[in-house]
Amino acid sequence: MTEPLFQLRGIRYAYDSGRTVLEGVDLQLYPGERLALTGPNGCGKTTLLHIMVGLRRPQAGEIDAFGKVRACEQDYREVRALAGLLFQDPDDQLFCPTVAEDVAFGPLNLGKSRVQAHAIVQKTLASLGLVGFEERVTYKLSGGEKRLVALATVLAMEPAVLLLDEPTNALDRQTRERLIAILQHLPQAMVIVSHDQDFLEQLATRSVCLEGGRLLPECKPIP
Repeated sequence: MTEPLFQLRGIRYAYDSGRTVLEGVDLQLYPGERLALTGPNGCGKTTLLHIMVGLRRPQAGEIDAFGKVRACEQDYREVRALAGLLFQDPDDQLFCPTVAEDVAFGPLNLGKSRVQAHAIVQKTLASLGLVGFEERVTYKLSGGEKRLVALATVLAMEPAVLLLDEPTNALDRQTRERLIAILQHLPQAMVIVSHDQDFLEQLATRSVCLEGGRLLPECKPIP
């Protein structure tokens, strides 16, 4: 049987205020899966994605990612190279002056040469229909363009898993349909946090709902 890429066991997390949002969460993500993660606002969906890549640490439970139990920052550096997180707000992801610099940042950080990083930038932007964006000033892009460039920064790392946090937020219809077409043709396993049910129905292979701190099977199965 294929081993899961992620296996979370008994994850518990409470904010500094004392409010517990995750209370014994168990989650498995297998190669090729596109898992929809739904639930009401404030239930801990984004927190769970952050825990998966070590941006937050649970108070209890175990995280097995890519065949190893992860506990310390060194462990999570490897995880973050293999699991790309698309933040809910693209402005949290884009911080370089130009699009090319933003997309090249990850590959360079992984030790790629400038020549290799340049090739990855060109290939990634072309795959997203962003040829000619290399020298565009990032903060001047439209909301939809920022979303696609943020996705480019993630894909440039060539991750095995994509963690997508509300990827259709603030997108117009045309950009949303473009994003769906792009994601449908990507090979990576995904965890998709979204309130956009139509978007999830076009992408997800399985769905779970975070409620009361625990993951439950989604009442509306994904076709």
